[in-house]
Amino acid sequence: MKKFIMIALALVAGASSFAQQLKTSSDSVSYTAGMTITNGLVPFLLQQKVDTTLMADFVRGFMDAVKVTSDPKQKAYMVGMNIAQQVNERMFPGIRKDFEQTPDSINADLFYRGFADALLGDTTRFTVAAAETYFTTKQQADKAAREERLYGATRDAGRKFLEENAKRDDVVSLPSGLQYKVLVKGQGEVPQSSDKVKVHYEGRLLDGTVFDSSYKRGEPAEFTPMQVIKGWTEALTLMPVGSKWQLYIPYELGYGERGAGENIKPYSMLIFDVELLEIVKE
Repeated sequence: MKKFIMIALALVAGASSFAQQLKTSSDSVSYTAGMTITNGLVPFLLQQKVDTTLMADFVRGFMDAVKVTSDPKQKAYMVGMNIAQQVNERMFPGIRKDFEQTPDSINADLFYRGFADALLGDTTRFTVAAAETYFTTKQQADKAAREERLYGATRDAGRKFLEENAKRDDVVSLPSGLQYKVLVKGQGEVPQSSDKVKVHYEGRLLDGTVFDSSYKRGEPAEFTPMQVIKGWTEALTLMPVGSKWQLYIPYELGYGERGAGENIKPYSMLIFDVELLEIVKE
């Protein structure tokens, strides 16, 4: 509290002496313009995790930066500080995360040293082109190894199921890899990809886990075939209204290598019961 009071008194004293310089209307307009644009700045600083009890330090940094904009060396230095913050807060965490659960890990000191050497033209260890090739190759290899370890069994189980399922007489296999079984044969119109449709559905994983169901919600869903996963898009544009199909969707036509939410792992093959109720006329 004592420190805060001292800072406040210093700021008040500074403001009192500075007020004497506001001699003309232009002076006051200039000063109030500067005050006005701070509206909303404190919440922004809080979002940036700036300790607002250190406002005097923030102001000192701001005023120093304003003064050096005409000095090329100082301007370069300040821009370097700016870029460092962006790299440190936005880029570095993502790159480090890419290598979690892999044989390699990211050393912060070496990461920043590599950044600096590239800009300073130091090619003692790598040229920039060679560094890009090495990094990209390792990143892809480590990602593939991690995904194989984590999700290889999920992918292989889906492929094995589809391979066996394709042998059944009541299952239709399409060139895309999509498979379906007709539960109820509809006689209505077949939707175009841009039509809005109304459907009831239930989605399950290979182990029978239900991850989504309009039946449980008690209300059918409405959307266009273009708004959903590829397996659905293809099936809906083949189904006559009134049909009910069971879809067997390979991961490539589902949520792919990324998965979706907590339940659908990457490389998951999906099973859907889909009932096409109507084409919604608008």
